[in-house]
Amino acid sequence: MMNMRSFIVCSIALLMAQAAMAGTGPMRPLLRVSSSSFADGGQMPARLTCDGANLSPEIRFATPPAGTRSFAIVVDDQDVPVEFFHWLAYGIPADTRELPEGASTPSQRLAAAAEGINNFGRMGYGGPCPPAGATHHYVFHVYALDDVPALPSGASAQEVNTAIRGHVLAEGRFSGVYARGGD
Repeated sequence: MMNMRSFIVCSIALLMAQAAMAGTGPMRPLLRVSSSSFADGGQMPARLTCDGANLSPEIRFATPPAGTRSFAIVVDDQDVPVEFFHWLAYGIPADTRELPEGASTPSQRLAAAAEGINNFGRMGYGGPCPPAGATHHYVFHVYALDDVPALPSGASAQEVNTAIRGHVLAEGRFSGVYARGGD
């Protein structure tokens, strides 16, 4: 009796796990991403935010998988009720392994790549700028693509997402937090 009960419980658990994984699609290889501007999961320095110079952080990516033709970077705020994008960069050459700090600022665009319109309504990087007293989490998604998106600079987040969908060979991410002083 106990063996049959154990068998049924294990079978149900296995079926539930298979059902949960069925819609996730194939696993993508992990692209190692890091930054010397701040530690993964750490506090972002003010120079990278609206309280400072609004510099994009330094970003390094490990060797991508074979077939990589370009990279895309999407930075979003995880603590807002609707999607909020701080940076959309695409068409980054496949031989790139690092973007230096300040490669994109409100007055300087990325060289040899295109940038989309962020949710501040500007092209390029727009640093964290949460409400006073709130701590927000920012995720830097880096995608290795098997294509070079045929998008001009100034594309919307939806256009970038549509252009890279189905072309991601590997994906990596790192995150940071930022809080502004309260009243």
